[in-house]
Amino acid sequence: MSITALVIIVFFVPYTASGFAACGKLFGTLFGVDYHIAMVVSAIVIVIYTSMGGFNAASVTDLIQSIIMTCALICVLVFSVHQAGGISAVVENAQALPGYFSFTQTYSADTGTAQPYTVLTIISTLAWGLGYFGMPHILLRFMAIENPEKVKLSRRIASIWVVISMAVAVLIGLVGNAMVSNNTLEALDDSETIIVQMSNLLSQFGIIPAFIAGIILAGILASTMSTADSQLLAASSAASENILGGAFRLKLTEKSKMIVARVTLIIISVIGVVIAWDSDSSVFGIVSFAWAGFGAAFGPVMLLSLFLEKV
Repeated sequence: MSITALVIIVFFVPYTASGFAACGKLFGTLFGVDYHIAMVVSAIVIVIYTSMGGFNAASVTDLIQSIIMTCALICVLVFSVHQAGGISAVVENAQALPGYFSFTQTYSADTGTAQPYTVLTIISTLAWGLGYFGMPHILLRFMAIENPEKVKLSRRIASIWVVISMAVAVLIGLVGNAMVSNNTLEALDDSETIIVQMSNLLSQFGIIPAFIAGIILAGILASTMSTADSQLLAASSAASENILGGAFRLKLTEKSKMIVARVTLIIISVIGVVIAWDSDSSVFGIVSFAWAGFGAAFGPVMLLSLFLEKV
């Protein structure tokens, strides 16, 4: 248990850093605020409401934030497809990208050419699926369910949400590329700010569109905070329950466990801020590291435990 807890803490630190970095980029791009100030303030807000409210606070905010995210994804996709010239224009632009729709090649945005899609690349990409089975903060939601009979319904809701959110995320990237190609949007220095730029464009069409743009930006913030608070909660719980209580066999009172969990939460947040300090760091790159770690450490074990009694 202690080794498992250490793995959770080690990989949750960079994962949490990716959330802080996303907040810094959001406010830096939107309001022109210094990246570091925005990132630190966002981290403080997340730490405060997570440490004060605990699991209930994280669960309630996740529900509200997921609703905001859903509205944001729908709004930005509909508007962006229209600005790109319609679905046909988006498809035509994607078809013009060398190797994009090929099963043996992939499009390289850096060189603008097709690159070989090797067997190793295909296996590595498919292995990303193991990440979901190894994410402690996702599994924690199912473990905390009030009635085991609701697991089936929860599983269906989670699966549908993942399919929709991942599909829309890919589509937004395709539409964004089409908008840059037809000069609706200027070429981006940081492709991870594409939704922010789409929102800025939407806000220029009047009061109501500006209000919708605000919902979209709130959705970005919601997705970041929803993930970060869950990660901090799982990591702090691992430290207080599994490391101190399991490895060192310390009999802590509930109050002592809470104090240890909050201290761990703050320490992880501070380290996360240090990792995210570089404004040029890639949110996707940081997430990839943590996702690979959790997927490799817990993904296969969780899958095998469903079919093998001895696992």
